[in-house]
Amino acid sequence: MNNEIKYEEALAQLQEIVQKMESDEFNIDELAVQLKAAQRLIKLCKDKLSKTEKEVLKIQADGD
Repeated sequence: MNNEIKYEEALAQLQEIVQKMESDEFNIDELAVQLKAAQRLIKLCKDKLSKTEKEVLKIQADGD
């Protein structure tokens, strides 16, 4: 999974995985793989949100 993926793309992929899980589209082997992919996507999204939050706080602090 590429760190250059945009937040919106990662979120869309995560939503697709969840939707397929909820509709039981994965067998047990696919489920394990998709859970790992979802875990990476969640981390990527959290990291991007955290980075953006820090940037916003810095901009706010610079404006004061």
